Amino acid sequence: MYGNDNWINSYLDAILDAGKGAAGPGGGAGAAARVRGGGGGGYGDRPSLLLRERGHFSPARYFVEEVITGYDETDLYKTWLRANAMRSPQEKNTRLENMTWRIWNLARKKKEFEKEEASRLSKRRLENEKQQNDGTADMSEDLFEGVKGEDAGDPAVAYGDSTTGNTPKISSFDKLYIVLISLHGLIRGENMELGRDSDTGGQVKYVVELAKALSSSPGVYRVDLLTRQILAPNFDRGYGEPDEMLASTSFKNLKYERGKNSGAHIIRIPFGPKDKHLAKENIWPFIQDFVDSALDHVVRMSKTIGEEIGSGCPVWPAVIHGHYASAGVAATLLSGALNVPMVFTGHFLGKDKLEGLLKQGRQTREQINMTYKIMRRIEAEELSLDASEIVIASTRQEIEEQWNLYDGFEVMLARKLRALVKRGANCYGRYMPRMVIIPPGVEFGHMIHDFDLYGDEDNPSLASEDPSIWFEIMRFFTNPRKPMILAIARPYAEKNITTLVKAFGECHPLRELANLTLIMGNREAISKMNKVSAAVLTSVLTLIDEYDLYGQVAYPKHHKHSEVPDIYRLAARTKGAFVNVAYFEQFGVTLIEAAMHGLPVIATKNGAPVEIHQVLDNGLLVDPHDQHSIADALYKMLSEKQFWSRCRENGLKNIHQFSWPEHCKNYLSRILTLGPRHPAFGNKEDQKVPVNCRKCIIVIAVDSVSKEDLVQIIRNSIEATRTGTLSGSTGFVLSTSLTIAEIRSLIKYTGMLPTDFDAFICNSGSDIYYPSQSSDVPSNSRVTFALDNNYRSHIEYRWGGEGLRKYLVKWASSVVERKGRTEKQIIFEDSEHSSTYCLAFRVVNPNHLPPLKELQKLMRIQSLRCHALYNHGATRLSVIPIHASRSQALRYLSIRWGIELPDAVVIVGETGDSDYEELFGGLHKTIILKGGFNTPANRIHTVRRYPLQDVVALDSSNIIGVEGFSSGDIRSAMQQLGIPTQ
Repeated sequence: MYGNDNWINSYLDAILDAGKGAAGPGGGAGAAARVRGGGGGGYGDRPSLLLRERGHFSPARYFVEEVITGYDETDLYKTWLRANAMRSPQEKNTRLENMTWRIWNLARKKKEFEKEEASRLSKRRLENEKQQNDGTADMSEDLFEGVKGEDAGDPAVAYGDSTTGNTPKISSFDKLYIVLISLHGLIRGENMELGRDSDTGGQVKYVVELAKALSSSPGVYRVDLLTRQILAPNFDRGYGEPDEMLASTSFKNLKYERGKNSGAHIIRIPFGPKDKHLAKENIWPFIQDFVDSALDHVVRMSKTIGEEIGSGCPVWPAVIHGHYASAGVAATLLSGALNVPMVFTGHFLGKDKLEGLLKQGRQTREQINMTYKIMRRIEAEELSLDASEIVIASTRQEIEEQWNLYDGFEVMLARKLRALVKRGANCYGRYMPRMVIIPPGVEFGHMIHDFDLYGDEDNPSLASEDPSIWFEIMRFFTNPRKPMILAIARPYAEKNITTLVKAFGECHPLRELANLTLIMGNREAISKMNKVSAAVLTSVLTLIDEYDLYGQVAYPKHHKHSEVPDIYRLAARTKGAFVNVAYFEQFGVTLIEAAMHGLPVIATKNGAPVEIHQVLDNGLLVDPHDQHSIADALYKMLSEKQFWSRCRENGLKNIHQFSWPEHCKNYLSRILTLGPRHPAFGNKEDQKVPVNCRKCIIVIAVDSVSKEDLVQIIRNSIEATRTGTLSGSTGFVLSTSLTIAEIRSLIKYTGMLPTDFDAFICNSGSDIYYPSQSSDVPSNSRVTFALDNNYRSHIEYRWGGEGLRKYLVKWASSVVERKGRTEKQIIFEDSEHSSTYCLAFRVVNPNHLPPLKELQKLMRIQSLRCHALYNHGATRLSVIPIHASRSQALRYLSIRWGIELPDAVVIVGETGDSDYEELFGGLHKTIILKGGFNTPANRIHTVRRYPLQDVVALDSSNIIGVEGFSSGDIRSAMQQLGIPTQ
């Protein structure tokens, strides 16, 4: 291609000028008019002439930024520059030819990816529609009779939200105890380090202010915000304080008097590595540790509140509220263990994040899962839907476009079920949580004063009494008198800061009119930041240099959380504007804060800002991908003073709708409508309680082994402890998927007495029995087994009962083994091994079992909330209530018996029933028997959506593995765990 410079440039120009983007007569003038705030066409027909007119035309750069977005080929521009620098025409053209083919290949790859992505989304949409349609069709014929069209126009009914009816007045309650959970980020009451890392952002601010606001509301006695204790180096010691009392929020113009109140507290619970700060993706293996410690705190605090108020009876939480997926799992387990209602707020949902990352095309699904533990997160969100009474969303969009992606929620089905509930009809065990829209509130303590409304336009210079952060920002500017464009966002790609800088840098009229301030968190050095944040900051600084924006852009390294209101005030005083052009905004509290301080806003049209704008009407919405649209909107806002004033006044006039008092009023009105659910730990008259001398509890939970091996393990476990000083002070619990009848037979086979055990957890944790002997005669015939009915009251929440059984029978008939044209059913109802809260099914051929996740998905699509598991070497399927499990039964017993979980030892096998991994985590000790007995082959553990290490900390000091299962092996393991046996 020697000598073909013109051919290459013509090739690139032809591509640029072809199709929708072709330049027409007057294209550049039209664009210039738009930049000046005048008319003109949209940017869908943007001419390439415009790029040349602005003096920044580069074909390679154009392709990278506009044509092949989503592929990492940012070195193309450097290749172009090197080619132009070559003295040898032959070498130059060789480089240009190579780059041309790379561009062509990238464009082809992009088209292929878009085609595949469209096909995948279409296929998934059809599958979801089919499953939802099948789900509706599978329901009883009279389920939706007469429902069609009912309450269709009422969004509250559609989502299951309603505050009508006999809602108690908030002022009639004076002892509500509310528990909030937020596990990640750096959480403290004052001087929050927002932006220090990827986990310390809007959610941290939200939960702290929510705790303060709720504690200041009528009827609330105490609010505990549970989070992780952090004792890591280079972190403030305050993050290690076990209890931090939060300053109360002062609400003005409230018509009530606060009485006795215990306030709001941040309770920091140690879990995970003691000297290490964990990112949210790495918290999963330690959640059960948190739950056990949190359970201890809540039980103690409930009793303390009961004593403080004077009733003497424990005051259990009115609600346990999980924030984000990890806290959703924790809230689910706590709610089930205590039998109190659960509320959930997702904040930023995993499926939405996954879809966004896949569209970018930079990572495969496997790579995304490895980086973000995204499948574990999505399953946690599904589990939170299963267990929640209420799901709090910020906007309607979050419900209809984000939650609607999940198996456990579907808008139309929610509407129909809600209509049935209103009519008092039978839902056949189907249930969907109430979706409630309650926008986040803002603190009005820093509300602008009258003298700020029209600041001194002729003299915006700084005085000595002005906030120090003003000086820190103004020192960047050559002309600080210009209106300030303010952006507050962490340096992440999804916040789209680079596009904002490009919009500012390439629009010369805007540069002449305004300054740009970027508040991008706090940093010491870019080299010490994580790779994602460092890359964004480097890109921003590179663009500032490329456009020569020195003296026009401020990017301070540090600011305090308490200084943020002053930053808004400075932008308002200069007659500036706030801008948020994130690719998608979950809510955008900064938009409300800006309005509160009299700043008009330019915001992304993707996500919650659309609904915020409908309320505030204080700015413009833009396409975050279109930098010219962003520039036009900013120019219009800052150049048209009447429009600016109108947006400012609208924001100040309507901002009260986003106040914390309004938020808490809506919040508490929903909480008080929840049905009564109370722990049943107080009634012990009808239950067997271990003798007071018990110092340790041994739980034998070895499953999916032969009967002979299980008998020998039981004998050896008892022998390992009862020959030493623990004899008589150690209690034993058998935890199994067996029925109580099978346990009777097993105990008889061992030659032991049932009274050798303190309790039997059977039917995979759906029942607890206590043995008792009616006389002093040591005979099995005189032993009775007392069922714990209080435990049943804990687990019966949303149990589908007969409706669930009928659906499972129908589903089982569809699971077949195919041999040619012959089909043979492989799953059958097993009435003999079923009970009130355990539906059992017999499996003929485990090799043809569908993955457990498929069955769980079907149940969720049907709105049937349950816990399904394979056991007995995958020869039996058990379906139990959502809050039932062997690990939850152990927590129940520890509270009822008053035994600390660190004093419990759980003995498990190396493999087991599909719930065995739940028995690993927590504060109890775990002994894994790794070999020496025959385990039937099964496929139970090949269907997990995520690796075991994502949910279990196998390197925990509380977990030890031993080869064999002799009494000596077990005794040695106990000694290593610090349990005395001599």
